[in-house]
Amino acid sequence: MRGVVVAVVVTVAGLVALLSFKTHTSSAERAVASTGNLSPLLPGEHAVIGRAVPTVYGPVQVRVVEQARKIVAVDILQHPAETGMDIQIGQYAFPKLVGETLAAQSARIDTVSGATYTSGGYISSLQSALDGKSAVGKQSAVGKQSALSGGA
Repeated sequence: MRGVVVAVVVTVAGLVALLSFKTHTSSAERAVASTGNLSPLLPGEHAVIGRAVPTVYGPVQVRVVEQARKIVAVDILQHPAETGMDIQIGQYAFPKLVGETLAAQSARIDTVSGATYTSGGYISSLQSALDGKSAVGKQSAVGKQSALSGGA
């Protein structure tokens, strides 16, 4: 009987140690991911890339597509993706943030509950794109990119 208790305790301790193990990632594999699904630019549209905003969990960066001074799409270029929770939060928060942006036609939107840091990064990157102060550049429907002056 005593042997069974010891075996169960050792097994539970081993499982706890195994489940709490975290793999190491290099700085190149940091908490940044790209959606890879950029909205294609149609004639008359232009895109402005916002600055990459650092958050506690990793940078957030957006690309805003406008046509006739109206926001028609927002693409997520970078977002935290180091853990499964980061990915889950992004999958939940970004569609809500983009939907609010399209409805409000500005960066004056609410943060998503449970995704405060991610929402803050999104809103800051969005505002920098709307201000046109991106250090990254603008893109037109023909795909040309030109550098802009302004801060990072």
